[in-house]
Amino acid sequence: MKVAIIQSNYLPWRGYFDMIKEADLFIIHDDLQYTKGDWRNRNQIKTLKGLKWITVPVSYTKTDQTIDRTPIDYTQKWVKKHLSLIETNYRNTPYYSFYMGMLKEIISVHYNTISELNIVLLKWICRELGIKTPILMSRDLQLEGSKTDRLIDALKKVGASSYLSGPKAKDYLEEDKFADNSIGLEYKVYDYPEYPQFHGEFAGNVSIIDLLFHCGPDSKNYIPSLSPNEVIIP
Repeated sequence: MKVAIIQSNYLPWRGYFDMIKEADLFIIHDDLQYTKGDWRNRNQIKTLKGLKWITVPVSYTKTDQTIDRTPIDYTQKWVKKHLSLIETNYRNTPYYSFYMGMLKEIISVHYNTISELNIVLLKWICRELGIKTPILMSRDLQLEGSKTDRLIDALKKVGASSYLSGPKAKDYLEEDKFADNSIGLEYKVYDYPEYPQFHGEFAGNVSIIDLLFHCGPDSKNYIPSLSPNEVIIP
């Protein structure tokens, strides 16, 4: 069984969903320390003036605060701002009206944490893309250890035979520990085709909503990477 483990992101890009689709089980690793200025609470959309960040404000009060314990700051009017930016830049796309109603409904609900919001959005988008991979929360596994040892603990507890990792993890994963535990290891290769897109030169590293608004139900055909993963331990 191939397992992918990633922290939740706000409206992530298509590579995130490619990881989920390829895995037999996806674990949301949100009982980890929240990191400021990361993808947990923000992403980018394409506009007439270039890429634009849309950020969910959060209350970050201590360094050991976990993602799934990080509250959204509703004293700031971010929902109205996000919806306005999205409408301004995507209302003329072919599938804006098809998806915008549900997106508005979801982000207009009051959530306790950024993790809760991310997960609701993630599951909705997976349904729209026809992705049926089971999803677990890492906190439910009561994981022990840190860094690579923590990942190995998660993989052993769910009976994984291989681990699908993002490519940036090459810098810190202790690869020998996967071999020692008879668990395969491969790194995802992000290599995607362009799709019809508004506002000038193509930009691929943007929120998945850009793909959905432009391509609708056909979006699922732009999700799989064109190149195979880098297999380290078969």
